[in-house]
Order: sequence, then C-alpha cells, then structure tokens
Amino acid sequence: MPSKNTICLWYDGAALDAATFYAATFPHSSVDAVLHAPADYPAGREGDVLTVEFTVMGTPCLGLNGGPGVSHNEAFSFLVSTEDQAETDRLWNAIVGNGGRENACGWCQDKWGISWQIAPRVLLDAIKDPDRAAARRAFLAMMDMTKIDIAAIEAARRG
Repeated sequence: MPSKNTICLWYDGAALDAATFYAATFPHSSVDAVLHAPADYPAGREGDVLTVEFTVMGTPCLGLNGGPGVSHNEAFSFLVSTEDQAETDRLWNAIVGNGGRENACGWCQDKWGISWQIAPRVLLDAIKDPDRAAARRAFLAMMDMTKIDIAAIEAARRG
C-alpha cells in the first residue's frame, strides 16, 4: 500500500540521478519506480523520466522532473542522525564530494540543491543536556563547525 504522505522533490531533469545517488549513499534507501511521460509536457518529451519513486532512509519520496525555475533552499532539509564520526564523515563526504557544498553547523547541500543536516546523536544529546552550561558549551562549539567533529563536541560538553 502506498504511503499516505510522501515527500515530493522538484528536479530539473535529474530526479533519477538524485534518487540513484541517495539509494547508493544512505542505508534503507532505494529507487522504487520510474514513470516515463506518456506525452510531451512543459518540461520534457514523451518517454522522458517524469517521476521517480524512491525511499531515503525509510522515508518515501517522489522526484518530479518539473523543469527549471524552482529552487530548493534550507527551509526543507533531511536530518540524518549519525552514530559515530565514521558515519558522519562518510555521509558528509559523499554529499559534498559529489558536487555538493558545505554549510555551517552540520548542514550541507547536495548538487541538486537539497539540504542535509548530518547530525551525530552525540551533538543532539549534548544540546539537550540538563546541565545547561554543558549544553551551551557544546552548542557554541557546533556554531564554529561545518562538518560536526564529535570529539570536539564531547570536549566542549565536558568543559
């Protein structure tokens, strides 16, 4: 049974490329179905890839090749909770190294403009620390980072 709620992401002809990259990069991800346009449409021709159903870490998504003119921004992002520095590095480097770009505080953007927050659980736990001084130190350390450095977060939390 299809999901009642699916994230729809707009691409300018690259929905299949993006879905294939996500499926190869993130666990529990896959390209599930490709629909080719049954006729010409404003952004493409009959037979072009119109939509791609895919899953990113268990979340159902639909990539729509809607054409140019629609840009992604940080108002929507995927939040990926990582377990350790190796996983954080792998995912960050995959996105940035595949034509993406770094942003501040664990955020990066893939080459299609989709924003990703690569956030180690250690960081999320540190910011929620009931010791507000420890939480503040960890938060301020994060503010100076692009990719999150778990050892630096833990050191800041300890003081």
